[in-house]
Amino acid sequence: MKLIKLISDNLAPLTLLMAIAAYVLPDVFLIFEHVFLWLFAATMFSLGIVLDPDELKQVRHQPKQISLGLLTQFTVMPLLGAIAAYSSGLPNEIALGLIIVACAPGAMASNVVVYLAGGALAYSIALTTIATFISPLLTPVLIEWIGGALLPIPFWPMMKTIVLIVVLPIILGMLVKHYLGNKTQAMTKIAPAIAVLSIVIICSYAVAANQERIADVGLQLFLIVVIINLIGYLAGWHLARLYGFEKKLQIALSIEIGMQNAGLGVALALKHFAAETALPGAIFAVWCILTAAGMTAYLRKSS
Repeated sequence: MKLIKLISDNLAPLTLLMAIAAYVLPDVFLIFEHVFLWLFAATMFSLGIVLDPDELKQVRHQPKQISLGLLTQFTVMPLLGAIAAYSSGLPNEIALGLIIVACAPGAMASNVVVYLAGGALAYSIALTTIATFISPLLTPVLIEWIGGALLPIPFWPMMKTIVLIVVLPIILGMLVKHYLGNKTQAMTKIAPAIAVLSIVIICSYAVAANQERIADVGLQLFLIVVIINLIGYLAGWHLARLYGFEKKLQIALSIEIGMQNAGLGVALALKHFAAETALPGAIFAVWCILTAAGMTAYLRKSS
């Protein structure tokens, strides 16, 4: 169990170390080419196992805050992604990858970060979960609307993919937990480690598949990701203040906006587009996890 806890508690360093390893030894990670969708589905199933349905009751108590959070999530980041994609001069395939990541829902890891940072955990969980459940419609719509000028967007296949690897596994996980009850305690302990390993492998595969391209656009793309991530955090923070949110909600919204479900972005890009389209998502996954860890430490120290 110590190994499981070690894995589940070290998403940031594992993601960084494995990304570096994938760049140095890409052949080791290219073997995951045909299983990355299954890995992401395993992540979502794990989430369903650990998700407490009672947390979603937060929606009834804070409908205004939830609505404003969702509106912010699906406007601020897509706008930032669009600006970056069309002004960067990057190849269309990579520029579209920025849009795909920006149009994804918030990252599930954000719930852990919000908890560690002293934010409103129930709000974070409710916001992330609802955003995830409506992503099969909103994410493809936004990608097609914003990125359609770059490349043809397979709207319905993307929608089908999100349903199959996001919504259905979460529901299945919740059903397993509901019907097995206490028998899922062991699975609940293992689930976070499974989710961490799956995301790490998916992002590492994306890095390995793009090893040669990283040398050409890596620095520019990295700087763009840094800027998008930073502005996302700041936008969530200041908009929450504008909405009149208390500090705990302000912390939660800032983290929810800054942290995208880059794993989903990578999975969609690898499934429906060229391998280079997944590169922005892989870099974003590594960077936002690292910045979230730093942000957590800062907020805990200053509180």
